Amino acid sequence: MTSKPLREWSSEELRVLSDAIEIEVSASRGDGGFGRWTTIWVVVAGAEVFVRTWHRRETGWYGGAVRSAAAQVRVGDTTVDVTVEAIGDTDAATVDAAYRSKYGGLAVRSMVTAEAAASTLRLIPRR
Repeated sequence: MTSKPLREWSSEELRVLSDAIEIEVSASRGDGGFGRWTTIWVVVAGAEVFVRTWHRRETGWYGGAVRSAAAQVRVGDTTVDVTVEAIGDTDAATVDAAYRSKYGGLAVRSMVTAEAAASTLRLIPRR
């Protein structure tokens, strides 16, 4: 399977992702298909898009996305293929600030913890 080249997020995509309270993610499976859609939170910091899980597992959307390094994200009627890069707590302060700004107290309880920061994934759009 030929890998699609990476691209940057457009300003419109970043705006839509920044405005969305929730998005849906579907991790790539080993057979070339995608798993079920799961609703998650998303943040934008600068020109980059990040997601986390409050409970890291090797199963579900998170485990599948980390293993395959590929997923699809959906906001409304728009679906984007993404490369998934596990960055752990790299840039944790920046991503934490984005979660606090967007989700307030809810983020502090679940998404701005050391465990959640360790689960940070950068989403990079593919052509």
